[in-house]
Amino acid sequence: MQRRRFTEEFKREAVKLASQPGASTAAIASDLGINANLLGRWKRERDESGSQSVTGNAASVSPAEFERMRRELAKVKMERDILKKALGLFAADPK
Repeated sequence: MQRRRFTEEFKREAVKLASQPGASTAAIASDLGINANLLGRWKRERDESGSQSVTGNAASVSPAEFERMRRELAKVKMERDILKKALGLFAADPK
């Protein structure tokens, strides 16, 4: 018997279906013709890897884009901290 291979898209869609409210993992797996344990493993792998990003696919972000976003986030955090300190100074100023 030859082992079946499933595409990443099929796995993603199966996990999405099984994650819907009121959906039974066993029922979804049965409808798709796969074992419920396999679908459960795919769900655990998705949860452990954190592959669900804001866009739904973390692999679509290039390393250069990721680095740019990381630098931008650091800049925004620094600006936020400066504004917090300024707010503290103005709130403490008794006029």
